[in-house]
Amino acid sequence: MAIPDHHLKNFRTLMRAAEDGNLALMECRDAVTGEKRFVLCGVGRDGNDYVMTPFGHLAEGNPFEAYVPPQSRPFGAPH
Repeated sequence: MAIPDHHLKNFRTLMRAAEDGNLALMECRDAVTGEKRFVLCGVGRDGNDYVMTPFGHLAEGNPFEAYVPPQSRPFGAPH
């Protein structure tokens, strides 16, 4: 599966922010459910103001149980 260009661009921006020390972890609320989320943000400036750009939230619980890694066969296909 190819990673879409816009995700690659965001990832490169995230890496630059990390290299420059411009990352923050913010406690936010999910806009739909209202649940608490811990959001990884890039930190920028707009004049004297800080601008926080959200990249994603940290997985709750065990992240190894939340995601399925890429596979060489289609998901759900017999072994």
